[in-house]
Amino acid sequence: MEVLKVSARSFPNSVAGAIASVMKEQETVEVQAVGAGAANQAIKAIAIARGYLAPVGINLVCYPAFANVTIDGEVRTAIRLICEKK
Repeated sequence: MEVLKVSARSFPNSVAGAIASVMKEQETVEVQAVGAGAANQAIKAIAIARGYLAPVGINLVCYPAFANVTIDGEVRTAIRLICEKK
């Protein structure tokens, strides 16, 4: 499964394009965000990606989960947004 990492400085339209591109080729993609700003950008990107994929008959659904990731030697909690075709 492809993992797309989103930061607070990510552009939602660009992330949405990456999500749509992966979803056209695969069944699932994971969007990972650490922090409130990154989670905000990730959610916006998923909403935009749904709009990109709907005209080609792909209904994108998303399941949230938590994950522990290590950043600079420090363990942080990330939001995992597992996106699938429905």
